[in-house]
Amino acid sequence: MPRWIDETLHPDFQFRLRADAVLHDGRTDFQHVVIFENAEFGRVMMLDGVVQLTQRDEFIYHEMMAHVPLFAHGHAARVLIIGGGDGGVLREVLKHAGVAQATLCEIDAGVIELAKTYFPEISAGAFGDPRTTVVIADGTRFVADTSERYDVILVDSTDPIGPAKALFSAEFYRDCQRSLAAGGLLVAQNGIPFVQGDEFRQSMAHLRGIFADATAFLATTPTYVGGPMAFGWASDDGALRQVDLEKLQARFDAAGLVTRYYAPQIHTAAFALPRYVGDMIEPSS
Repeated sequence: MPRWIDETLHPDFQFRLRADAVLHDGRTDFQHVVIFENAEFGRVMMLDGVVQLTQRDEFIYHEMMAHVPLFAHGHAARVLIIGGGDGGVLREVLKHAGVAQATLCEIDAGVIELAKTYFPEISAGAFGDPRTTVVIADGTRFVADTSERYDVILVDSTDPIGPAKALFSAEFYRDCQRSLAAGGLLVAQNGIPFVQGDEFRQSMAHLRGIFADATAFLATTPTYVGGPMAFGWASDDGALRQVDLEKLQARFDAAGLVTRYYAPQIHTAAFALPRYVGDMIEPSS
């Protein structure tokens, strides 16, 4: 009999993936990790019963989290990634030649080691890049205490349960704002608005109360079920969200990146929100 593994994130519905071979099933210091093979999606990692990545569709999330803010900013040299222990966002960030320093702050060293062992192609050598600094620490404490200033901060967190819950708080977002250089930009994983509406509304209310310009953009990753995923966007420089398609295309062409999901046209279209999502951010009068 095949083993089926249920995702247990949502109280009113679940989905399951067949585990053709379980490669790891155990606990780190912070969470339960299961890694298994699935014929449709390849190798899968679940943390505390929630799908974090699969080999087949990881590129969508990682490309959009990294390239939308970096191409919008245009000259980011210092990037901070909170979470992201699998190394996928780090991999995409380092494709930008202008990035001189990428700091990855991950609370769970066990996730990094498991990702290096079972998903080496996800980080693709990024952990060994001389521009990379890895800090094993609580991301909320890191941004509260750091004196460094970053051009872009990317919050590649799990959902607001367990160790990641504080990464959706107003206090954390304020510390991120303080840790940004002038003209800096924050992008944060903000869940699936269709099925995580309360969490999305709350985090967006926090961002809008702190930053001069705050909204979200969307991308659809098949194994993040329930609709398109929202990436919270926040900056005190509203012009970053208004970069036109011609300029984005020029930056993309100059970078020489090969992508599978991101394109300048996708970049601009991702900010065109369905009405139900827009109403969660700014309710219609």
